[in-house]
Amino acid sequence: MKNRKNLYVLGGIALLAIIPLIAKTIDNGYLQTLTFFVMMFVSMSVAWNIIGGYAGQISFGHGTFWGLGAFTTAIFAIRTGLPAWLAMPIGGLVAMLYGMSWGYPTLRLRGPYFAIATIGIGEATRLIMLNLDQLLKNSPLDWLVKDKPFTGGASGLILPSPNDFQANQLLLFYICLGFMILTIAISAWINNSRFGLALRAVNMDQEAAETLGVSASRYKVLALMVSAFLVGVAGSLYAQYVLFIDAREVFSFSNSIAMVLMPTVGGIGTLWGPALGALVFKVADDRLSSARFMLGGMQINLGDVNLMLYGLLLVLIILFEPGGVLGLLKRLRKK
Repeated sequence: MKNRKNLYVLGGIALLAIIPLIAKTIDNGYLQTLTFFVMMFVSMSVAWNIIGGYAGQISFGHGTFWGLGAFTTAIFAIRTGLPAWLAMPIGGLVAMLYGMSWGYPTLRLRGPYFAIATIGIGEATRLIMLNLDQLLKNSPLDWLVKDKPFTGGASGLILPSPNDFQANQLLLFYICLGFMILTIAISAWINNSRFGLALRAVNMDQEAAETLGVSASRYKVLALMVSAFLVGVAGSLYAQYVLFIDAREVFSFSNSIAMVLMPTVGGIGTLWGPALGALVFKVADDRLSSARFMLGGMQINLGDVNLMLYGLLLVLIILFEPGGVLGLLKRLRKK
């Protein structure tokens, strides 16, 4: 059984590796772009699952890590002139340090109180990044915005274009593939390690875990830091691929909602559930964004109501299949 699973994993990696070759012949790169975003969302979903699934701390603030990784990369590329991919670990580090800064006080909260706190942090971060250039102008740090914008405000930032755009996109595709594999490997290691056992113990009963010597606050903060670093690197990849970022978009609350929704749809707290949920979410989101139908002579764009549809899906899964798509597949296999 284990050998069969390994063959499935290797087959999936091989299929992803040849996607650019297939895309070049059938759709002029659309499939490559869609696959890139699916792999990026898989990475973010698996990373969120470390804190939200294993530790049971539902965070609605992970969009801040994605945005910080993207902006760190853009600022690094614009102000240094060096290749943007060199900033990937820096973007992850900035996100990790930011997560640690608010993780220590907020992770002492439990249940809905922690979730509400992360919503506030996410919205505060978005507003600060959107207005940071104006705040810096009349401060001792005004030299940061004297010659060029720092975060760009509502106008955003444009990254330097590579000399060979197609070759750069192909390189980023394979970097994203490698990063997705690394993220899943880190999640698998945590899942099977003493660290993961401690997180699950805290998730099930924090008081009982602390009685047995598990430092709940320490393990939760460590889980948040690992999760934030991986999501920050994903944000760095996004900035390099689209070459434009806007604080309203990358710090949008909908990005944090997506990171909660994907593991829940696929199977929260499992290894492969978040990856499966990200695949379903991104493909469905891509289809819904362009889907339209007529109702009583009025044209309805499903992309305008996608959050409502995702919310309905989330409610249905929680009510009828808490194990998500992965749990449903396991039940069908048993039958």
